[in-house]
Amino acid sequence: MSAKPIRDSYLPYGRQWIDEEDIQSVLNVLKGDYLTTGPAVGEFEKAIASYVGAKYAVAFSNGTAALHGACFAAGIGEGDEVITTPMTFAASSNCVLYQGGNPVFADIDPKTYNIDPRKVEELINENTKAIIPVHFTGQPADIDEVHQLAKNHNLVVIEDAAHALGATYKGKKIGSLSDMTMFSFHPVKHITSGEGGVITTNNEKYYQKLLQFRSHGITREPDKLIENHGPWYYEMQFLGFNCRMTDIQAALGTSQLKKIDNFVDLRKKYVSTYNEAFKEIDEIQTPYQDKNGISSWHLYIIRLDLAKLSVSRKEIFEALVNENIGVNVHYIPVHLLPYYSQLGYQRGICPGAEKLYEEIITLPLFPAMTEEDVTDVIAAVNKVINTYRK
Repeated sequence: MSAKPIRDSYLPYGRQWIDEEDIQSVLNVLKGDYLTTGPAVGEFEKAIASYVGAKYAVAFSNGTAALHGACFAAGIGEGDEVITTPMTFAASSNCVLYQGGNPVFADIDPKTYNIDPRKVEELINENTKAIIPVHFTGQPADIDEVHQLAKNHNLVVIEDAAHALGATYKGKKIGSLSDMTMFSFHPVKHITSGEGGVITTNNEKYYQKLLQFRSHGITREPDKLIENHGPWYYEMQFLGFNCRMTDIQAALGTSQLKKIDNFVDLRKKYVSTYNEAFKEIDEIQTPYQDKNGISSWHLYIIRLDLAKLSVSRKEIFEALVNENIGVNVHYIPVHLLPYYSQLGYQRGICPGAEKLYEEIITLPLFPAMTEEDVTDVIAAVNKVINTYRK
């Protein structure tokens, strides 16, 4: 393989796109009266709720805190079981542990890599209280099947849509379909607020619980108070957390949200270019897209046919890095992480996810990429595969 890399500079797998409008929105807050607990948070919440078609949105300091809040609002407690996928970031199940519950991992659909509703059904028992489907890479999970299971067994559905802002399921935007839905605004996501997350819901009871949970369990609402000593009075009514979003973050998020459709369109455009370039490469399986959903393409993942390659995934990964292509792997199945092993989760409980993990590589995909960047990624993949093809 040629010693000279395809690129002279490193191309990350994901990156934010901040423009002057975004910067000015933050400066306006910095020059104003409120850096936190001000009006910008409510404005962002209204904009998100409107965009996804939900009645309510509650902003949090990050997506993990938002998931934690959702589990609290859903009443998850000691000994309760919540079924989710192992093919996700640890937050999707950590949020259950925070509430004293037990995450249960259901294996994935071999085509979409999302949670398999048939595997979920096999795991439901009298302790099951909720399902957390994850829209892996931005492709919506099989929501109808999950909802039917939830209806049959009286379960709460909390969608982890950290990857799926702008995605649709059967023509409806993700974010308005289930009991609660979480979005993340980390810098590699579709829009960013630096750090940040939100729960959208159509349920006023969940909405009120989420508002109080994110602010220590404290309320000042007169109609909620047990006593009322005067206009200064507040009550801490349960043990909540301090996981509020700042006005600085919210202002950035509101500005970014104005660009979401363009960001998603660019992701789709680059994915189409990737798919066309890789479709004749036998050693690579490009992402499958289910007919019921339209992905918002947070990640572009290729699956390697290692039987047709002379080296392991690790060597393919390292070869791409040497070409200055910032590849990644999403994800190590959660139940294989050391902490979860210590809790008693064992290898072999989700063989589909475990096999997938050994064969996947995430390629760069973000709207601030140029067409030249995309061409470089394609050239690097071709170069590496050609080098190590059997």
